Amino acid sequence: MRPWTNPVFREAVTVYWDEGQACMTYLLYVAILGTLQVLALVLPAAEARFWIGPAFLFKFSVVAALLLIVYLTLRFAGLEFLAWRFSPLRHWLEEERLGVFAVASGLLSVLAVHGLILLGLAAPLLAWSGAIARAPLDDMASTLPMLFLYAVGYGIWGLVGLAFWERKADSRRVFIRWIFVCFFLISGAFGAWAQTLNPVAFLLYHLGTLDMAPPWGPAWPPALVHWAFQGLVFALGLGFLARGLKRIQRGYS
Repeated sequence: MRPWTNPVFREAVTVYWDEGQACMTYLLYVAILGTLQVLALVLPAAEARFWIGPAFLFKFSVVAALLLIVYLTLRFAGLEFLAWRFSPLRHWLEEERLGVFAVASGLLSVLAVHGLILLGLAAPLLAWSGAIARAPLDDMASTLPMLFLYAVGYGIWGLVGLAFWERKADSRRVFIRWIFVCFFLISGAFGAWAQTLNPVAFLLYHLGTLDMAPPWGPAWPPALVHWAFQGLVFALGLGFLARGLKRIQRGYS
């Protein structure tokens, strides 16, 4: 089933974009990212580093964009915005007789579009900070697909929370926040091995700010270990999403 013919995807298009219900969140996202960049420039303690240092403003902006994009995609995927406007998963699986694959495809398509929109909104601000900081063009170009991969790879866990706790909004919110905290904040505090898996630490390593030794010798470079782990995180998310949808399907069939 193509995304534009998927009823789950079409409903999200109507609510989020045709009616403009997601615009306020997008504007808030741009305002927060822009404000952080301005504060990085005007705060006296950081002025010398961000103006004279090796692309520090760009690196700061990329890390801020990463955290904001992933956090918002998790919340969008978990239907923390306008949940009452969307049909429950039971409706698609029981009344509309859609299969698990069709529902999952629609949800993932919505997640991917959110990631692309957030990335598109961040791109001008990142380009501006890169120009000011004189960041290398290859660094500026390579970070954009990385941000999108992180948004989808971790945003899928918001869909997992939705599939398992659709009727328990509080439990879903706690799950989403713990996913974000554990993978992005706590995981970078347990030495070099954990930093190889941490998206923020690896992004700084990719941009030349953080040194990172191969976790298991020269045969396992940090990039290989990191992206293998990201693939595992996404694959586990797909598996749990399918399991949650099948659980709903069995419970209401």
